[in-house]
Amino acid sequence: MIGKRIYSGSPFEEMAGYARAVVDGDMVYVSGTTGFNPETMSFPDSVEEQAELCFQNIQRALMQARSNLENMLRVRVFVASREEFDRIKPIIKKYCDAARPANTTIICDLAEEQMRVEVEVTAKAIVHHGNER
Repeated sequence: MIGKRIYSGSPFEEMAGYARAVVDGDMVYVSGTTGFNPETMSFPDSVEEQAELCFQNIQRALMQARSNLENMLRVRVFVASREEFDRIKPIIKKYCDAARPANTTIICDLAEEQMRVEVEVTAKAIVHHGNER
C-alpha cells in the first residue's frame, strides 16, 4: 500500500482529486505546485512572487512528509515564458542550491491564465530506524 497523502487545503486539490504530496517508503512525490497564496486565495501578479510561493508551499508539504528542500532529488519547473524563466533563475537557485537536484525546465502554457510558474519535486524522506526519535 502506498503511504501517507499530504493535503495543503488548496481548492485545486479537491477540484482535480489529487494530493499535494505522496510519501511512499523513503520517497516523497510533490505534485506540481503553483504560486497560489493560500492566505489570499489568489495568485500574485509577478512570476518572482509566484516562484517564491511555489517553493514555500513545497517546503510545507515536505516538512509534513518528514523531509525538506535539502533532500530534493529532482525538480521540474514549468514556466510560461523564457523571459520569466530568466527572472526566476535566482529564486530557483536559492531554493535548490543546497540539494543540487536533477532539473528539467519546460516553457509552456499552464492550466490557469494567472499561473506563471509551477514546480514539481521528488525528494527523500528522512527515515528514522530503531529507537531513534
